[in-house]
Amino acid sequence: MKLLDRCRLFSLCLLAASCGLAQAHNGVDHSAHGAPAAHQEKTSVRFADVSLLDQNGMPVRLEQDLVADHLVVMGFIYTSCTTVCPVVSSIMAKVQKQLGGRVGTEVQLVSISVDPQRDDPKRLLGYAQIFQNGPGWSWLTGTPYAINETLKGLLSFSADLGQHPPLILVGDGHSGHWTRFYGFTDPQLLISEIDRLSARRVHAKHTAIAQEVQP
Repeated sequence: MKLLDRCRLFSLCLLAASCGLAQAHNGVDHSAHGAPAAHQEKTSVRFADVSLLDQNGMPVRLEQDLVADHLVVMGFIYTSCTTVCPVVSSIMAKVQKQLGGRVGTEVQLVSISVDPQRDDPKRLLGYAQIFQNGPGWSWLTGTPYAINETLKGLLSFSADLGQHPPLILVGDGHSGHWTRFYGFTDPQLLISEIDRLSARRVHAKHTAIAQEVQP
């Protein structure tokens, strides 16, 4: 995709995200892809023991290589989607921009394609270049089996792409605390959750140190 085309598409995505977020704040129910109104809930996840491919064609294990001890923001997209998925990716792009250097060190961003039959690494790389600005954001695909098992473990599997809802997971790979955000979520809510998880880590560390120094 030419740079000018990418810039135009990104501008449209940002406009769509802005409109979507404005509607979310006005309480409008987003019906695209069967999406519920924006809300969040605590959840648990299971990471399938399968090999995936990132946008550079490198094999990765989601839990071991990307989640690990990171704070994680994880979205679900497919490149041929022209409605919900660009908005989700734009929201994550805003999160990356606002977190700055924390992404790639403390925080890991992950986007998983739900359409592995069409979204090979090359196609994902072209799509990623529209939204990503800097390190710490991995875009994943794989065999249909590997992707399906991954999505089932994350409670994000849908047999019908048209019914795939806008969804972003935020969690702590170390503590296992995860929150599921449905709908077009304000990026600041995602950042607030990252900050809350980060503060819990600091508190837990200080508590452990205090216990160690007690006589």
